Amino acid sequence: MQTFRITLRPLTAFGTPLAGDTLFGQLCWTLRHQLGNERLTALLQDYAEGRPFAIVSDALPYGHIPLPSLPSDTWQANGDDRKALKKKRWLPLVALPEPLSKWQQFAVELKTGKEHPQPHNTINRQTGTTGTGMFAPYTMTQIWPVPGSELDLWLVLDTERISAADIFTALAHMGQQGFGRDASIGLGKFELASDDLQAWPDLRISDAANAYLTLGPCAPQGLGFCPQRSYWNTVTRFGRHGDLAVQSGQPFKRPVLLAKAGSVFWPERADAACTHIGQGLGGISAPVSLSMPETVQQGYCPVVPIHIPENQASSLTGVSE
Repeated sequence: MQTFRITLRPLTAFGTPLAGDTLFGQLCWTLRHQLGNERLTALLQDYAEGRPFAIVSDALPYGHIPLPSLPSDTWQANGDDRKALKKKRWLPLVALPEPLSKWQQFAVELKTGKEHPQPHNTINRQTGTTGTGMFAPYTMTQIWPVPGSELDLWLVLDTERISAADIFTALAHMGQQGFGRDASIGLGKFELASDDLQAWPDLRISDAANAYLTLGPCAPQGLGFCPQRSYWNTVTRFGRHGDLAVQSGQPFKRPVLLAKAGSVFWPERADAACTHIGQGLGGISAPVSLSMPETVQQGYCPVVPIHIPENQASSLTGVSE
């Protein structure tokens, strides 16, 4: 598995946040149209058995990754008040070689988009106006990017099964067609800032890595991570099908509980060269979709192996060793 980084440049507002698992879903539909259903079926074979062909991160501010979700006493004290510190959620990549305890000092507050309500109307053709019930006016949230902002997408690819060129072509097509909700009316468009996927030689910070920092939502359940030394925030994903499956009559999937990007998981034995953690969800044996039981959901995510000093780890958890 190789790690790649690509930069996206938003062109319009978005109806759906650029989350890793949602991006993976639309990527699969795009590959189905471009490479054919048989090829996609082959790529997804054994996906839920620990054999992903592609793993997609959240879209992150350019040149930054999430500050780890660790207790506040992890960080060296500085003069900022706690409210201000909570807003500093993004760590510049250039700060990765610094000691973990200093990361909060390098973290910054970044806003890549702002939510705005967008009014919608449904016209009753008999009266020519809006009304009540299904004809009542309503609003839906749109995410408007900060002008000039760019976003990093991290991908982990099995390049023996799919080429970086195929993924690049699919992402470029997604940007032209639009991503997520209301793409048919012009939302979710972006362009790729480079001419190809850039292979990232190494994200490891230290060969002494003992934990993993996630770059997207993942399903870590049952994978042997220490519950006392791992830290995470959760999100419940109420997923729905896209593309052709919207017309299935049952577009909604079963809810899935995931850990958010920025979570920290402590394995029994860490691998400094690890590129991803998590597991594939769904499939015939444990379906997340009633209308398409073969559907899978990305429960994997790219990671950055990090080193938490043992004295800090013991202090954080109250473990005495």
